[in-house]
Amino acid sequence: MTFTLYSTKGSGGFAVEAALAKAGAPFKVITIDYDQDEQKSAAYAAINPMQQVPAMTLPDGTLMTESAAMVMHVAQSFPGSGLAPMPGTSGHGRFLRWMLFMAVNLYEADLRFFYPARYTTDSDGIAAVKAAGAAHMAKSFTVIEPALDPFLLGQEMSIGDVYLAMLSTWSPAPLDAPRFRALRVAVASDPAYGAVWERHGLRA
Repeated sequence: MTFTLYSTKGSGGFAVEAALAKAGAPFKVITIDYDQDEQKSAAYAAINPMQQVPAMTLPDGTLMTESAAMVMHVAQSFPGSGLAPMPGTSGHGRFLRWMLFMAVNLYEADLRFFYPARYTTDSDGIAAVKAAGAAHMAKSFTVIEPALDPFLLGQEMSIGDVYLAMLSTWSPAPLDAPRFRALRVAVASDPAYGAVWERHGLRA
């Protein structure tokens, strides 16, 4: 029974692929070619009507979208993998807090910066949307940085740290604060995550 991940290099599919790899889950990756606008094809729209990546089908055929949801589902499906604390613990509560914070604030602000046309029908408003996205990302990184000690949940790396490391590479302004730099190095050096990090061309 295999997970099928629809992804493209450098997308949010990185974190999902990293979670699957760390969990030792059987999975395959189907690359959606953005250069050829494959995400806009009728075939892919049948998989994800939003025509965005990543998307994932579970072994029973259930479709999932939204990278944060996929990451959290994999973590709960493989509780012994070390991806996240056990549900019901305070550590799991902190994990959920930061995962949703990142999805709602950092990921969404990134979309405003890189895909401003989704947020305005006025061509004159593009620059303002991009500026607002960049500003919100910067503020959100400032909020989350103090939690890194050295990881979001303390001494043990979770898939939340992998998600944050990915997002930090998307910052419009280089994010070279020592804690973020150390986080990216730790993720890139991890035996399970590192190979996926390299395949996606991310920088430490």
